[in-house]
Amino acid sequence: MALKRRGPEPGPEAIEVPDDRRWNHNGHYHRVILAAIPEGAGTALDVGCGEGVVTRALRARVPSVTGLDVDEPSLVLARRQGPPDVRYVLGDLLTHSFEDETFDVVACVTALHHLDFAAGLRRMAELTAPGGVLAAIGVARRRWPHDLPWDLAGAVATRVLRRKHGEWHTPAPKVWPPPLTFAEHRRTAREVLPGSEFRRHVLWRWSLVWHRPRAQR
Repeated sequence: MALKRRGPEPGPEAIEVPDDRRWNHNGHYHRVILAAIPEGAGTALDVGCGEGVVTRALRARVPSVTGLDVDEPSLVLARRQGPPDVRYVLGDLLTHSFEDETFDVVACVTALHHLDFAAGLRRMAELTAPGGVLAAIGVARRRWPHDLPWDLAGAVATRVLRRKHGEWHTPAPKVWPPPLTFAEHRRTAREVLPGSEFRRHVLWRWSLVWHRPRAQR
């Protein structure tokens, strides 16, 4: 896998589109992340936050939010857009020195294929506080001809949604292709996070939601 940035370093024009008009395949499923936020959540971490679209959506619902990314230019764009009380951190999920059980919400949108999937899930689970939630959206390597019906459905849905919303392309770097298939993601999720809910979606995405049990008194 290779980390690739599309085009030159992003400038101010990359953030001119308001968040509520930034439709793309990832953004279509941000609602899965937001719907998983537990009542009374006080802290959240957005892993691979990029220019901060999900981070800002989390901040609208959670008082203390941190965005984490390895790409400094993306964090520059995120900080420009505020709000000023969001903390943006340059670092890697697997090596940054967050304390365990720190966050009521640990979210990640299409960044787990940038690293070892099982290791990423384990670290996110370690950072999730008792009673908190881990919620992720991801991409997978397609397998032919098994995935053909899904691809056809996704192509039709994309055409309709693009006509309605247009499409916004994030300036964040990309890693492609994803190393694991949908089935491999599902199997690994079940092994690492028993009881997690893994779903495959039409627009070439999967979602995972895992609730950490509350601490026993």
